[in-house]
Amino acid sequence: MAIEIIRVPDLGGAETVDVIELSLAQGDNIAAEDSIVVLESDKATMDVPSPIAGQLVKYLVAEGDTVKVGDPIVELEVASPESASEPQPEESVQVEEIQSKAETPVIESSPEPVAIEPVAALTVAEPSGGGESGTEIYAGPSVRLMARELGVTLDSVVGSGPRGRIIKDDIDAYVKGKLTSVAGNEVVKGSAIPAIPSIDFSQFGPIESVKLTKIQKLTAANMHRNWLNVPHVTHFDGADITDLESFRKSLKAEGEARGVRITPVAFIIKGIAMALNANPVFNRSLASDGEHYIQKSYCNIGMAVDTPRGLVVPVICNADEKGIWEIAADVANLAAKARDGKLKPSDMQGGCFSLSSLGAIGGNGFTPIVNAPEAGILGVSKSQIKPVWNGDTFEPRLMLPLALSYDHRLVNGGDAGRFVTDIVKYLSDIRYLAL
Repeated sequence: MAIEIIRVPDLGGAETVDVIELSLAQGDNIAAEDSIVVLESDKATMDVPSPIAGQLVKYLVAEGDTVKVGDPIVELEVASPESASEPQPEESVQVEEIQSKAETPVIESSPEPVAIEPVAALTVAEPSGGGESGTEIYAGPSVRLMARELGVTLDSVVGSGPRGRIIKDDIDAYVKGKLTSVAGNEVVKGSAIPAIPSIDFSQFGPIESVKLTKIQKLTAANMHRNWLNVPHVTHFDGADITDLESFRKSLKAEGEARGVRITPVAFIIKGIAMALNANPVFNRSLASDGEHYIQKSYCNIGMAVDTPRGLVVPVICNADEKGIWEIAADVANLAAKARDGKLKPSDMQGGCFSLSSLGAIGGNGFTPIVNAPEAGILGVSKSQIKPVWNGDTFEPRLMLPLALSYDHRLVNGGDAGRFVTDIVKYLSDIRYLAL
């Protein structure tokens, strides 16, 4: 028998992820490709499968820990030395290095080891809130570093992780609370955004307090940041998609043969990609120094997907170089991964422009929020049959409401008008999509 150490695999672009679930117990037998742990990045969860079969000796991480690519996860006992990917002496040295970096011993009496650091190693300034003086404080090295950088004493923070462990969200909440308190006491009227008062809703009837998912919290923070920083303007228009819908429906049999279902979203994404190439001002991002803009020569389109865990925006890369069938397959694949929580961070990076489609849900229009640092986002509502004047009479046409929100620091009204006009042209006469 030999000991094999399983490590965090490639995370698809994420620097660090949180351990949110340990799938096994000490002594469990595991087959190849069975899940060992579940990791969560900013907007996705991922199962880490075992590359080999064996028996779990112990976990080298605990729920709530933050890990990166290459960090050890578990020790497995395998049938023979040949199944180990690294020589045993090297593994022992690496385990010692990991334990030394953590600066804490690991308690192995439980299937879920917990890192404990003596109070003597922590500088305590004002004991309050998170524990009494002399009690042990549970926090990983990255959390302690974050606390030091922000000037937070950990015994003032209430931990929400396993066994009261302090995680990064607890530090964020503590700092936010302090800033809100200061703002409420010191802000002069009109000099800052006033805080919304806290209300005890239980006085009006039965209530339930439900914790936001990580995706929901990140989405809320990003939306708030983008709305405050980007001077939004929204341009409204409508596209006649009567012929597009007729053509799309005629592809149903071919789509079944290909195993791909074509939706209007595929045509819209192709139209956006062509409009971006014709109007490069929308394929820019404002540099952080405020003195330059970045002109992109690639064309990646993000599409907002509503999932049970919150809103995510996977990205279709090089949409301008793909045909409708290929885009339709990408749309279906990414939407399924989003709903199943299987998106990798790399699946949601590198977007140039975003599409938010309400599809058949309904509505005549809405104002989408720009997904900074992108310059614009197109909101699409439910198409409706409307009477359209053809020069002689009114005729029924299927009209698609469009709402283009853009960053007025980069895009002017004339630029927006030309961009939307091009999209309307591509969707109203799909022959232009072939040019």
